[in-house]
Amino acid sequence: MDLAVSEFTMAGESLFVGVVRDITRRKHTEAQLLQAQKLEAVGQLTGGLAHDFNNLLTVVIGNLQLMGRRAGNDAWMKQRIDAAQHAARRGAELTRQLLALSRSQPLSEQVVDVNQLVGDMHSLLERTLGETIEVGIQFAPSLHATKIDPALLENAVLNLALNARDAMPDGGRLTIETGNAVLDEAYAARNADVAPGRYVMLAISDTGTGIPAEIIGRIFEPFFTTKEVGKGSGLGLSMTYGFVKQSGGHMQVYSEPDFGTTFRLYFPVSAEMTAEARHAVTEQPRPHGDETILVVEDDAEVREVTVAMIEALGYQVLTAGDGPAALAVIREHPEIDLLFTDFVMPKGMTGKQLAAEAKTHLPSMRVLYTSGYTRNSMTRKGGLEDHEILLSKPYDDDTLATKLREALE
Repeated sequence: MDLAVSEFTMAGESLFVGVVRDITRRKHTEAQLLQAQKLEAVGQLTGGLAHDFNNLLTVVIGNLQLMGRRAGNDAWMKQRIDAAQHAARRGAELTRQLLALSRSQPLSEQVVDVNQLVGDMHSLLERTLGETIEVGIQFAPSLHATKIDPALLENAVLNLALNARDAMPDGGRLTIETGNAVLDEAYAARNADVAPGRYVMLAISDTGTGIPAEIIGRIFEPFFTTKEVGKGSGLGLSMTYGFVKQSGGHMQVYSEPDFGTTFRLYFPVSAEMTAEARHAVTEQPRPHGDETILVVEDDAEVREVTVAMIEALGYQVLTAGDGPAALAVIREHPEIDLLFTDFVMPKGMTGKQLAAEAKTHLPSMRVLYTSGYTRNSMTRKGGLEDHEILLSKPYDDDTLATKLREALE
């Protein structure tokens, strides 16, 4: 409560007038904003680390693939290379987790029927949670569709289900519900970072021990965990939170000690009301070509392995370490067909600025950007247009080959 009192005199007597204001909502909003700012700061730090780590992984993965093509029938060498590639891809998974915290992970969004996705997971959840936990699913009829990354949504559901299992050591019930929801202006006013509108709601509830009130405000913080050392990284809930926010959604938790916990995930309704058809992926020859490509990358090791991968595809390759050096190369080589440039570079010239300047010399030249950051993070900062092509690091030679042809054609 906030109390303001004024004193004045009338007919020789002192009178007091008081005004009482309820500031509970204001304090609640301030606390939410403070928490959001804390998560944003941690996200920026982890996103920067992931960006640098992706550069290292690009070098490792690229060199291992080049070595693998030279290994021939040497079984021992192939085994060692396969083991190293497996470790490198685990490192790539770690960067994906870090990018999830910064809401900058690559998303493969498609229109999703959440009822169908969760229904397909039912047997997996039963096997994973064990016989002591009953899994119940309640689907809302005529559920709207939402445009999200289905693989990341599956990960989020599994993550929350595993947390629920840990909260029910003696068994219990896990309930998953779906529904159409409207978060109105009043709700948005009470909850920071929520846009009013129509949402698809996914709720995951357990009958476990609940979350103590003193820590419920910290559960989305990275590396915060109440589990024993070695039994939890503290990244699960923060990754889920990052994915939901990156998808334009909202996440809410309700919990009572010894009663249970409910997590509600809200995703914006898609304008498309049916899920996209999934087509079987068939193996095709790796795309190649003979055009001339200028590779601009400030990290020498990344530049070296990228050049080797591109040359192996049949292209002619020129290189530069920064924007000014690239412009000098462009002036001397009018035959360049494609500029393949890192988006973030030193010496005050970004890849976007380089591309704009380069096109004044070679208007027909195509452009392919690469970065340890992702399209979402750069688009949010106003750096990347929808029609521009981005290859996220780390990449393998198949993905590189496909993106090069996409940019050239």
